[in-house]
Amino acid sequence: MNQVQYNQLFAFIWNIANDVLVHAFNKGDYKKVILPMMVLRRLDILLEPTHEEVLKLKKGLEEKNIPEASQEQVLFGVTGHPFCNTSRFTMKSLRGETNPIRLKQNFLEYLDGFSRDVQDIIEKFKLKQQVDNLSDAGRLGSLIEKFTDDGINLGINPIKDKDGNEKQPGVDNHTMGTLFEELLRKFNEENSVTEAGEHFTPRDYVALMADIAVLPVADRLRSATYKVYDGACGTGGILSIAEERILEQAGIHGKQVKIDLYGQELQPETFATCKADLMLSTSNVNMFTYKHAGQDRARFFCGSTISNDGHPGMKFDFCISNPPFGTPWKADMEAWGLKENEKDKIADRRFYRSEGYSQEVRFVPGIGDPQMLFLANNVSRINDDSELGTRIVEVHNGSSLFTGNAGGGESNLRKYIIENDMLEAIIAMPEKDFYNTGIGTFIWVVTNRKEARRRGKVQLIDATEIKTPLRKNLGEKNCETTEDDRQKIMKLLMDFNENEQSRIFPNEEFGYFEITVERPLRLKAQMTSEGIATCVQDKKYKDFQDLLSRLLEEMGSKEYLDFNLFIENAKAACKKNGDKWKKAYGEALMKYFSEVCPDAEIVRGDNGNPIPDKSLTDTEQVPLLYEGGIEAFMQNEVLPYTPDAYVNDEKTVIGYELSFTKYFYKPVQLRTLEEIAADIRAIEESTDGMLSKILSV
Repeated sequence: MNQVQYNQLFAFIWNIANDVLVHAFNKGDYKKVILPMMVLRRLDILLEPTHEEVLKLKKGLEEKNIPEASQEQVLFGVTGHPFCNTSRFTMKSLRGETNPIRLKQNFLEYLDGFSRDVQDIIEKFKLKQQVDNLSDAGRLGSLIEKFTDDGINLGINPIKDKDGNEKQPGVDNHTMGTLFEELLRKFNEENSVTEAGEHFTPRDYVALMADIAVLPVADRLRSATYKVYDGACGTGGILSIAEERILEQAGIHGKQVKIDLYGQELQPETFATCKADLMLSTSNVNMFTYKHAGQDRARFFCGSTISNDGHPGMKFDFCISNPPFGTPWKADMEAWGLKENEKDKIADRRFYRSEGYSQEVRFVPGIGDPQMLFLANNVSRINDDSELGTRIVEVHNGSSLFTGNAGGGESNLRKYIIENDMLEAIIAMPEKDFYNTGIGTFIWVVTNRKEARRRGKVQLIDATEIKTPLRKNLGEKNCETTEDDRQKIMKLLMDFNENEQSRIFPNEEFGYFEITVERPLRLKAQMTSEGIATCVQDKKYKDFQDLLSRLLEEMGSKEYLDFNLFIENAKAACKKNGDKWKKAYGEALMKYFSEVCPDAEIVRGDNGNPIPDKSLTDTEQVPLLYEGGIEAFMQNEVLPYTPDAYVNDEKTVIGYELSFTKYFYKPVQLRTLEEIAADIRAIEESTDGMLSKILSV
């Protein structure tokens, strides 16, 4: 990216907002006008050279009664792009109108003249809703005048003079995407809004993700069509840079490839920008629709990836995403018609597995964080039928590594990925690498086609110190991943060696048995009049007065250290008195006539098995790699301290979690006493003996 060009463009657009919209719009609404106009002008510039030819051809097609839907494809052949405008106007030709009413009408006619996919962009931006405000404020003409200034080029192609010399460079999609995102951030910052970071990933970070996705398999690329997908595509930066990287590497290896891009985005404005940028970057005029299972679908879908899958059943070669994290997904539950506590009723097959399992294994996380749902969505896209398989590169925060108990959705997903040998690596990235958060992030690398040397293993990379400081912070972002930084990280990944920044483990290293350790219930028991008085206050046992009195009379107040013998004697007393024993009698005796006693005998159920003391129940995590397994763990770690403890095998589950701190922790060297004493003496000297005087008082 040309930094000088970028700075000029940013200043130009920012000044338009401040010059034209001030006093007419709230600062929080500037983006609603500026961003769609910027996108529209970018499309408009490409259409200017062929505008008259398009109008002429349009007239001829209408005279031949060609259906409008069929006309677009013909007109695209003239423009050379998957869009056109059949109105009388270009944005420049609108400048001469001074009558505000006619200007508004002409501008709306101009907007209506765009082809269907651009209409979708205009609708998502809700630009027409702003036209009335602009016209009423008398700012529409000024806005058009500014955006069509010959002193700036927003088009993708360079502007040349009559001799063919470049006057102004073109603006590539990378620069434009960065510009859009920085403007969005600044507009939000000016209005004390922090949502911008939900929309996009810093482009330096994106470049690294593209490298991670493509470079390890570059030599395995074939002359074929590759499908690239981003389920949280934002402004499309990940998709466009991934496309560039695949084409670049294919060229290096002498392959002819075609790239099909697919995406989904929740925010309408961001979706519109993504779609516009991709319009400009492709020569495939049919790219915005595709057929699957006999249905026409949009390649880029606007809506929630969680509750409204825009690409059901599709498999992809590359899935690269930066999903939202730390934001509730209650709206998706509502979209499914479910309550928050009904996660087990989610029927979307992306989020659970049943094949090959005795019961369904669900990947649904807590309602407060959707990030693992996006990972599960990408895992469901894995292509098992291709030589390359699928590579997933996805950004997460630290909670993705450990959140969720064994058997919970998050842990189940980690378990599924690791046990199916799909986790290639996780890379810990620097803190403050994103615009609106200072937290550290982690890049997951998942694939169903591991290299032979990686099978059965997971690589952890600590790249937290591989960064370059920014001269000026951009929001929370105070560092970047330069090309040199990317090369360092990629070397760690591709070398696959152990060192201070790279550790390699067997898959089982991250798994554990979560065992339920129980201890038997031990009760002493005694019939007492006090117990009877308390028991009959319980509504459940209010009719037991006479029975309990007879038991007291028959059994006396003897203390039993064997609760089971106590119950046997109570049953015998009932039989003797002609009382039919009921289960509720035993419950009442346990509740009101017994208490825990460590010296008592073990209480056993009707099957002879010990009844657990719920107050002493505990859970333990036993690493899968613990020598000797659960039995050895109990012998070594539990039974020496609680000899009567045992494992409830029915409750044992397997969980997975990862900890970078555990493997990369570097202890801080404590200062010696000599060093501390030297510092104290230095302080003493600097205070002219004041410290001695204070201490001597």
